[in-house]
Amino acid sequence: MTMSRIPFPFEIKDVEENLAKELMVHYTGELTGFVQVGPKKYFFPHKYKEEAEDIYNIPVKPDDVYVVTFPRSGTTWTQELVWLVKNDLDFESAKETPLPFRFPFLEISVIIHPVFLKPMIEDSIANPRKFHVADTAKPGAVKAANLKSPRFIKSHLPLSLLPPGLLDTAKVVYVARDPRDSAVSFYHLSRTYAIQGAPKDFKTYWNYFIKGLHHYSPIFEHVKEAWNMRHHPNLLFIFYEELSKDLPAVIRRVSDFLGKEITQEQVEKLADHLNFNNFKDNTSVNHVLMKNADLAVEGEAPFVRKGKVGGWRDYFDDEMVEQADRWLKENLADTDLRYPSWELTDFPTKDRKNSINVDYMRTPQGRT
Repeated sequence: MTMSRIPFPFEIKDVEENLAKELMVHYTGELTGFVQVGPKKYFFPHKYKEEAEDIYNIPVKPDDVYVVTFPRSGTTWTQELVWLVKNDLDFESAKETPLPFRFPFLEISVIIHPVFLKPMIEDSIANPRKFHVADTAKPGAVKAANLKSPRFIKSHLPLSLLPPGLLDTAKVVYVARDPRDSAVSFYHLSRTYAIQGAPKDFKTYWNYFIKGLHHYSPIFEHVKEAWNMRHHPNLLFIFYEELSKDLPAVIRRVSDFLGKEITQEQVEKLADHLNFNNFKDNTSVNHVLMKNADLAVEGEAPFVRKGKVGGWRDYFDDEMVEQADRWLKENLADTDLRYPSWELTDFPTKDRKNSINVDYMRTPQGRT
C-alpha cells in the first residue's frame, strides 16, 4: 500500500535579491540565493526548495534514531554517544567507519551547492575506493530510503520541518547549547569550509546571526520547538552543558532512553572515549572527509574545535554583551527555557528562580 504524500505545509519565500547578494559576499558557499520558511522564517540556502517536501514525506521507521540539533550544539559528540550505546559499544566498527557513514547528515545536499558538489562526484567516480563526501551528499529522501535498519540520522532541521510522524514513531535525541557559544562555533565552522563561508570578522557574522540570517536560524525558535516537546516519551532533550559537566550521567540517560542496559565499567569506558581531549583527535568523527575533498580552508579551525562552555566571552565586546542580553530576554520572554550555564545575573530579578534548571538536571530525561 502506497502512503499518500503530504503537501509541504509552509510557505517558502526567496530572500530579497539585494539582501541575498549581500549575504553571498560573506557566505561564499552559496551562489544562487536563500529562502525563509514558514512564519518563523527558518533560513536556508536556495536548494532547500527542491527537497523540502521530499524530506517532510520521508517514511519513519520505529527503530529509527535521530539526533537533531541547531548546528554546533554538540551534534557530533551526541551522534557518537548514541551510535555506540545502540551498537553495544562496538568501538572497533566506530573506528573503522567514519561517522558520516554510520550516522549520515540528512540534508547535507541542501547545504552543498551544485557547483561544489560536481567535482566531489567526479572525484568519487575516479577514486571509487576512497571515502567521499559525495557518497553522503545524496538528496535526503534518497539517502534515507537506502539506509539499512536500524537507521541513524542526523539533522539540523527544526522538528516542524521533519516528517510529521517522527516523534510518534521513532526516537529523537535533541541537544541545545547556549546560543552565544553556538554562534561562535558556527562562525568558525563556516569560516573553515568552502561549502559555507562567513564574514572575516565575528561581529559582522553575529549581527546577521541574531537577525536569523544564517543557516537554520532563528536559533531560539529551533530550540523552543524541541523544548516544548521535552515531555514526549520519544524525545530526549539534552543540554550541551550537561555533556560537558557530567558525561557519565548523560550516557546513562541516553542508555535508558534507548532501552539499553549499561554497566558502570561500560559507562567509564565510553566516557573516556568521548572525553573531549580524546574526541578531538578521533579521525573517525573529526571530518577527515572534508579535508580529503579539499573543502577545508588552510589554517582555519578543525571540525571538532574547543568544546568550551562560555567561550563566547572571548569574542564579545561590551556592546555585543549588552546586545546579546537584550536578544536573550526578548526571545525567552514567552518560555521557561533556560540554559544550565547561565548565571543568575543573566535575567531580571523576577526570572532568577528559573535561570538554572536544577530540577531539570536531576530528573530522568529532564521531566519536571
